[in-house]
Amino acid sequence: MTDANDDKVTHFGYQQVPWQEKQQRVAGVFRSVAAKYDVMNDLISMGSHRILKRMTIELAGVRPGQRVLDLAGGTGDLAIKFSRLAGETGQVVLADINDAMLAVGRDRLYDAGCGHNTQVAQVNGECLPFADNSFHCVTIAFGLRNITDKDAALRSMLRVLKPGGRLLVLEFSQPVNKPFAKLYDLYSFAVWPRLGKLVVNDADSYQYLAESIRMHPDQDTLQGMMDEAGFVRTEYFNMIGGVVALHRGFKA
Repeated sequence: MTDANDDKVTHFGYQQVPWQEKQQRVAGVFRSVAAKYDVMNDLISMGSHRILKRMTIELAGVRPGQRVLDLAGGTGDLAIKFSRLAGETGQVVLADINDAMLAVGRDRLYDAGCGHNTQVAQVNGECLPFADNSFHCVTIAFGLRNITDKDAALRSMLRVLKPGGRLLVLEFSQPVNKPFAKLYDLYSFAVWPRLGKLVVNDADSYQYLAESIRMHPDQDTLQGMMDEAGFVRTEYFNMIGGVVALHRGFKA
């Protein structure tokens, strides 16, 4: 039987690739950079990603006893913080499609003393293997743009949320000031691949990163996609002049 997606194409950075191929290509990128992913995040963001994630945690409003799914959670930055907020009676699931990133995240969770209320799961964001109405909060930080079928992923996230639960999407977006956007383009395309070559001996992965950001839906388009998926009370907050946006929506 022929899969409906066999003849479809999608983007991998600026390249057009078969729909079924993108997942494997993205996996290769993150296996290559997993060991020094956090170091590179600090370098290319000049430390600002930590502030952005802190704001995400504050807006998530996680309370003791709640269940949280940190999707595309990689090396566990958010999961560690959520573990402490959820407390002894709560639970945090650190989920990612990439085994190399999860290995780093699992080690960090245990090193931080968070093993008691956390689980690690290798999952595909387009078809989450969790029961309906399972989580009070779902977060995905800098991961949505790497998912091939974003609409399917948003619907899957809505399904696993409890009624009244919230989704927070922290992702690169479109700068609102055109002169600043040009400087940002120069910085990301000229500097990021060079840093990638220097630190992890992989310029191509950070070239992909810069390209993938430009192919990601802008702020209003992503909000519309969340509305279409069924989220209510959707909103977004621009950060660093729109370089990054934090979207939030609720399950009715």
